[in-house]
Amino acid sequence: MHVETALDPKFSSETATPMPWATARGELEAAKTYWVTTVRPDGRPHATTVAGVWLDGAFHFATGQSERKAKNLAAGNSHVLVTTGCNGWDGLDIVLEGEALRVTDTDRLVRFVDAITQKYDDFFRLRMVGGRLQGGAGASDVPLAFEVRTTKAFGFAKGASFGQTRWRFDTSSG
Repeated sequence: MHVETALDPKFSSETATPMPWATARGELEAAKTYWVTTVRPDGRPHATTVAGVWLDGAFHFATGQSERKAKNLAAGNSHVLVTTGCNGWDGLDIVLEGEALRVTDTDRLVRFVDAITQKYDDFFRLRMVGGRLQGGAGASDVPLAFEVRTTKAFGFAKGASFGQTRWRFDTSSG
């Protein structure tokens, strides 16, 4: 996958330099809370927090089948935003633009369950049972896993120097 990196001088300090994608990916891997924005069938946005993991070169999250974000994705508009960062004046914010695609492959689901269990200390109690993703004891909703295939991302560095870096991803080259 080829990543094109560019600093936007209109929104950056004179001393700012483009942030390497590896730095942004590290922030995505380390974060514990993310915001996912989906689009309702009538075009209105819906944003909510989720837990997630960076796995196999993409952001992954799970949600219950009856939750609004799952319904929005099932209605045919798979475009999403994923954001993480800090609400302070120092630090780094990351925004991913892409398409959320359902993960159904058993091997990938197993890796997702392992990764989310390790990252969140088994808080969500996701399991693979009979080749299917299941929630913890007492969970009444069917969990669905999604991978976000990112096409564009933004990094907003804040602090002594402010910088806006844009990354575009060419996934056609492998």
